Amino acid sequence: MTKNNKNLYYLEELPDYKVKPNYYDVRGWEIKDAENLTVGKVTNLLVNKQAERVVYLDIEVNKSLIEDGYKTYQVPASDGVHGFINKDGDEHLIVPIGMVNLNKEEKKVLTNQIDYNTFAKAMRFNKGTAIDSDYELNLFRHFTGDDAVDITIIDNEFYNRKEFDSSLHRKPPQSKS
Repeated sequence: MTKNNKNLYYLEELPDYKVKPNYYDVRGWEIKDAENLTVGKVTNLLVNKQAERVVYLDIEVNKSLIEDGYKTYQVPASDGVHGFINKDGDEHLIVPIGMVNLNKEEKKVLTNQIDYNTFAKAMRFNKGTAIDSDYELNLFRHFTGDDAVDITIIDNEFYNRKEFDSSLHRKPPQSKS
């Protein structure tokens, strides 16, 4: 991944950007998959400056998920070739913000759209690595199972998909009448 096609910025890279009071800051929250298995912990938020909003969660995945991911590549060459292999230190991945829900009481991020095996097979990266559009698109295809998504430039139209609808918004308290 390179900075040439930099489209995403870690929230901490943008001193003028803050999580608005009417949104949950989920950094430090545990993330669970569709079967309620722990995938990892949210360590950062990724912002698209053009869209001026958070579009991904940066997840530090659990060691058990990494070990299970390595097992997925121990197949004979006749069973197919993978386009990548995660390396030691590749402990992070991103999840589109609209593919998660929040359990606010327990401070957990839940995704009923992505299962543990899909997370285990996902391409990961080292903490702090610049995320390029190729990685972003490949992971989006991996999570959604939609290989037909063919975009040469990731722009605001791309982020208008339901997978990027923010689930972090706090609902205003209901007034008692």
